[in-house]
Amino acid sequence: MSARIVCFGEVLVRLSAPDNEVLLQSARLNTCFGGAEANVAVSLARFGHASAVAAVLPDNAIGRAARDELRRHGVDVSRLAFAAGRMGLYFLTPGAGQRPSQVLYDRADSAFARAAGEVDWDRALAGAEWLHVSGVTPAIGPATAEAALKAVRAATRLGVKVSMDGNYRASLWAAWDGNAPAILSEMLSHAALLFGDHRDIGLILGQAFEAGDAEHLRRQAADVAFAAFPRLQRLACTDRVQHNVNHHDLTGFMLDRGQTWRSAPRSLNPIVDRIGGGDAFAAGVLHGLLSGLDEDITLDFAVAAAALKHAIPGDFNLATLAEVEDLRTAESLDVRR
Repeated sequence: MSARIVCFGEVLVRLSAPDNEVLLQSARLNTCFGGAEANVAVSLARFGHASAVAAVLPDNAIGRAARDELRRHGVDVSRLAFAAGRMGLYFLTPGAGQRPSQVLYDRADSAFARAAGEVDWDRALAGAEWLHVSGVTPAIGPATAEAALKAVRAATRLGVKVSMDGNYRASLWAAWDGNAPAILSEMLSHAALLFGDHRDIGLILGQAFEAGDAEHLRRQAADVAFAAFPRLQRLACTDRVQHNVNHHDLTGFMLDRGQTWRSAPRSLNPIVDRIGGGDAFAAGVLHGLLSGLDEDITLDFAVAAAALKHAIPGDFNLATLAEVEDLRTAESLDVRR
């Protein structure tokens, strides 16, 4: 099947402590499926775009349930493969008040980690306009790092634009002593769109930016990235003012080679579930680009999508296009009847 955007990355099972408890405070865990790239694919499908996930799942009941959950939300699952191995997991201790959330990964030797490099990219990207990847995939281990590089190289060869979310995961890189700057730099050399800020660019290029306010640092880093990576056309990121774990103000930014756009800030209070908020923002930006929206509307839409995700439990943003547009343009949060 043809998809306008193909998202490549591991689909995970999330196990989280209930009711703001710390992990295993009681003998219960809530479960759902997630993963950075799958989150983007689900959002885009719910916005009406033809999105697909390319991944490897374990050949067992859990892998098939993950496939079925993606399909239930309208994602094209024809690029999913099944292989020996286990399902990647992550454990979440939700934050509350002054206690931040904590994530514990358990992904070693998963089916994806074993076989991600076997994706047939000529088939997977046939008819696609975009490939969306993130820095999580190469962080898992040397085999997935090579698989991520293979994916972006194939996209460039086939004329498919690459969208990359920096998504730096220090604990995953440290587990195998991976060379994050070198690998992420090669991935970014293929990207037309980067979701990241001055910290991501500083890490990738090994460059410290001059002290200054956040807006100055953002523009300075963007100019350096545009000079270093000729294919790169846009950067997008968010800025959070964190009053406490349950109350943030979120502002979106987009930069090209000459201009910076900034959204109005949105107050997120109270936050139900922050996980997946960045992926909801990324999907909102990609929706704007796929739909030919101007930059101001694209940013407003992306921040509204992220705001709605913060009010939805689980990894996936289940908001529809109409619901995001309603929030973007609404003057009231009264009950809709």
